[in-house]
Amino acid sequence: MTLAFDGVVIANLVTELNQTVLNARIYKIAQPEKDALLLTLKGTVGQKRLFLSASASLPLIYLTDTNKPSPMTAPNFCMLLRKHIANGRIVKIWQPDMERIIHFEIEHLDDLGDVRKKTLTVEIMGKHSNLIFTDEKGMIIDSIKHVSAQVSSVREVLPGRTYFIPAQGKKNPLLSDEAEFRSLVLDRPQTAAKAIYTAYTGISPCVANEVCCRAGIDADAPVASLGEEEKVHLYHHFAWMMQDIRDGVFAPNIVYQDGHPMEFASVRLTQYAHLTCEEDSSVSHVLEHFYAARDTYTRIRQKSADLRKIVSTALERSHKKYQLQLKQLQDTKKREKYKVYGELLTTYGYHVKEGAKSMEALNYYTNEPITVPLDPQLSPMENAKKYFEKYSKLKRTHEALTALTVETKAQVEHLESIAASLQIALKEDDLVQIRQELVEYGYIRRKGHEKKLKVKSLPFHYRSSDGFDIYIGKNNYQNEELTFKLANGGDWWFHAKKIPGSHVIVKTEGKELPDRTFEEAAMLAGYYSQGRDAKKLEIDYLQRKNVKKPNGSAPGFVVYYTNYSMTVRPDISGIECISD
Repeated sequence: MTLAFDGVVIANLVTELNQTVLNARIYKIAQPEKDALLLTLKGTVGQKRLFLSASASLPLIYLTDTNKPSPMTAPNFCMLLRKHIANGRIVKIWQPDMERIIHFEIEHLDDLGDVRKKTLTVEIMGKHSNLIFTDEKGMIIDSIKHVSAQVSSVREVLPGRTYFIPAQGKKNPLLSDEAEFRSLVLDRPQTAAKAIYTAYTGISPCVANEVCCRAGIDADAPVASLGEEEKVHLYHHFAWMMQDIRDGVFAPNIVYQDGHPMEFASVRLTQYAHLTCEEDSSVSHVLEHFYAARDTYTRIRQKSADLRKIVSTALERSHKKYQLQLKQLQDTKKREKYKVYGELLTTYGYHVKEGAKSMEALNYYTNEPITVPLDPQLSPMENAKKYFEKYSKLKRTHEALTALTVETKAQVEHLESIAASLQIALKEDDLVQIRQELVEYGYIRRKGHEKKLKVKSLPFHYRSSDGFDIYIGKNNYQNEELTFKLANGGDWWFHAKKIPGSHVIVKTEGKELPDRTFEEAAMLAGYYSQGRDAKKLEIDYLQRKNVKKPNGSAPGFVVYYTNYSMTVRPDISGIECISD
């Protein structure tokens, strides 16, 4: 995801850092990870922490309130920085030519008490990311990663070498005019978006797509296919975006899909108008939240992978079984025909000639003529007996299958509800109860020595705009607990209509619920269901006293016969979350 961390985000960060930590003193220098620094800074706006990471998989830079534990013995790079710039002052912060690079010029006193200037450079360049420390002449004193000529033929990053930025053959978009844009972008044999991000530094595919979207142009359309008017539009939207960057006008935001962070940027992403977008005044907040949420999501997806596999395999098997049972049940419908054949042969079979292949008769149930097929090797009574046996067999099959299909359908619904629980799990603790349920119902083999794990997971807790507590079950056991133990008869119960989802309880405390609370609870019921991505969703709601649990049913399974319904958009961005 480092591509999202483009030159525009860096420009936004530089603006934010100049507003917050310019002229701040470097109070502490720590190296909490192999490729990362944490600087504690004290300035006019109080104490700030600046996290700088050159990790190949996740290079980052942002202001944070979170401290990170450091090793007992500081690594060499950290010791070197402490020697040179501890208590130094950050006097300049800048970005060269829209590159994914930030320079921090730091003023400090040397051993003789003379004022010196050094530069700490952060390069956010995927696996080539680095933190490089240079002197006044641009000579590298040291770097967090050493890059020798054997590793890179483009540039050595070693003490004693001169620092320079490798040439990419791209132009600075902030200095571009229409003539340059036409020659660099509009003459390229590429798609519109690709022509933009390959021509200029710091422009990611996401931002290039956004420029095209704002200009009303298909990002994947070849540049050659654009009309003159479209080309002018494209340049204008590009120029307006660059002007915003020069003016320091940014809109840091995160785009969510399925409740999970999908993309971030420092410009509004109109291309994702159909998805949920959260804006923030601070790009540091956006970066910290985005990567923390992605990390959490990735980790929980990895931890739940085995459970999701078990559930999807069992679901697939149950679906096939259910479809087969329905087909077999359909086949039993002809049983009544065989019963009629048997009865008609018993009544009229005496006048059928020997060896006849059929019998014409009047069906006294419908008053219509009917042809009864016969086995010529058998007598009419033997044919009748054969049809009665077929009827009896199909009747028994019908009765057995009717019960089995109900059972298999309940199994499918139960597994779908477990799949929905896995979808909303945020923490490892949330998986414990889901695993227990799968063990209890035989989907996971119980190990003889396996101890029952202590359950630490609690339901989601939200508060409505009008101050009412709303609880949402994370799994079937919690749904059961909420509905039949926490809620009283007068509390309100919400659930997405006819699809797997969480039970949602609103505690009324004996008060009348305002319309807004009803709507917010319905939104939560929609969000914590299988229909989360739908634009509109129907939600059932009723008082808890009208919710019943059938005997012997799976946990969380309920029935109700009188309810209200409302249609909502499952968007919960404005509802206060107390605990997740």
